[in-house]
Amino acid sequence: MANLIQEAKNQIDDLLQDACRRAAEEGELPAGAALSGTVEIPKDVRNGDYAANHAMAGARSLHMPPRKIAETLARHLELQGSYFASVEIAGPGFLNFRLAASWYAAVLEAVERAGEDYGRSDRRTGEKVMVEFVSANPTGPMTIGNARGGVLGDTLATVLDMAGCDVTREFYVNDAGNQVDKFGRSIEARYIQLLRGEDAVEFPEDGYHGEDIWDMARAIVQESGDRYLDVPGPERRQAFVAFGLPRNIALMREHLERYRIHFDRWFLESELHESGYVKETVELLERGGHTYEKDGALWLRNTDFGAEKDEVLRRSNGFYTYYAVDIAYHRNKFIQRGFDRVIDVWGADHHGHAIRFGKSMTAPELGLEGKRLDFLIMQMVRLVRDGETVKVSKRSGKALTLNDLLDEIGVDACRFFFNAKPDTHLEFDLDLAIRQDSENPVYYVQYAHARICSLLASCGEPGRGVPCAESARLELLDSEFEREVIKQLAMFPEEILLAARDYDPSRINRYAMELAARFHRFYNACRIRDAETELRDARLVLSAAVGRVIARALAVVGVSAPEKM
Repeated sequence: MANLIQEAKNQIDDLLQDACRRAAEEGELPAGAALSGTVEIPKDVRNGDYAANHAMAGARSLHMPPRKIAETLARHLELQGSYFASVEIAGPGFLNFRLAASWYAAVLEAVERAGEDYGRSDRRTGEKVMVEFVSANPTGPMTIGNARGGVLGDTLATVLDMAGCDVTREFYVNDAGNQVDKFGRSIEARYIQLLRGEDAVEFPEDGYHGEDIWDMARAIVQESGDRYLDVPGPERRQAFVAFGLPRNIALMREHLERYRIHFDRWFLESELHESGYVKETVELLERGGHTYEKDGALWLRNTDFGAEKDEVLRRSNGFYTYYAVDIAYHRNKFIQRGFDRVIDVWGADHHGHAIRFGKSMTAPELGLEGKRLDFLIMQMVRLVRDGETVKVSKRSGKALTLNDLLDEIGVDACRFFFNAKPDTHLEFDLDLAIRQDSENPVYYVQYAHARICSLLASCGEPGRGVPCAESARLELLDSEFEREVIKQLAMFPEEILLAARDYDPSRINRYAMELAARFHRFYNACRIRDAETELRDARLVLSAAVGRVIARALAVVGVSAPEKM
């Protein structure tokens, strides 16, 4: 798909190469001169729309002062028919190019022609990528941390898909191990307390105190009465886990679908154990000589791979640790299912684990050479209401859950606010999220889209519809306000690629806000409805393009683009 930013940069490089060749043919540059350099967009538009450093980069090989090289190249540049109207020399030898009307028109034509595919690229076609995110323990409701990881993972998967990757979204279900055992013990205690009184049994100190555990115990009592009171403890807890986990997983699916997140696969930890894959993976590390026994447990000598400490793989009771299971799970992703790259979205409390785990995965016996494991580590969230921190504690049972938040402020605000820069702490202002004014960023962007829809609808009477880009006189869009909007439209494909490259889906939020801001400035400064017919039509084409791209950017983040507000 069209990327007019990259096309402009490529064209500058081609123009300079042609100028270099012509200058060499005329003896003004050394014969066989080769030229290379980079093209950037200057922060200050007074320095042109694009700046090339080819003259400075070529000074050593051409044995000439960069300023003289720049002057020579400028004399031999042929800009006619290109995207550029002029070139200027600045400083020690920068070549500053200014865009012609043809480039601005090409941007609007590209937006219209591509439609919903605007921003898509084939840059990373053939790369098979898995994004694993949320992966909350199915022992209770999803929390605010899950809410942030959900939108970051989902939006990252979307930008990777738009960049050309073959993307799979996966939720890893911890349906085995210590957390599940604790879940069973918590339900068991509440079940007995319901039937025999709260003093009948002591609740586990590290158990789950939430109201959802009481609800689960009540459901069991309603369905089965007191029949489990005389059942042996292990059998009883196993039954309660079998009762509770499927219900919690189904509820997770329901709430995530409401949050507009759909996973391609829900992968069960129990699959790894039942298939023998965990045992096989640990044996590979044993045969490689990377393990040792201590206090009856089997340890991975992780310091072999540059980690600061070793890790337990199998406890003295014979059970594999979550660390061993994680290694097996990631080996499954790469070896069994053939992913080229795996991205795990984890919370800040997993930062140290991510570093150590990344080292473990380099063990040659795992066969992952050429594969890429990356982590998107997101920082903590602080919820604020009326200037005060909202207390959240899953252990105490007083957590504000994802579903609570969706009830309170809606899906659009949740997704937009949580899609903030992942490596910074997020202060989520619940009051701001429901305000209907320009201070609320999601409202601000959505209002720009609604304003455009209203504008286009008002110009839709017979004889005054919105023309197509190719038939409008787009060269009339020559004001600073119009051209700044078009430049921002052109940046969308670049922002998608950068968001995918940097694992920073929040770039799309910032992009949408800047596009909305530039449109509002244009709308307030330039007459549209009552402008002269050809100028009015050109401005309607511009407005329609902005509406399309705002809607596309919001869709990437999973936010709606209302036509009325």
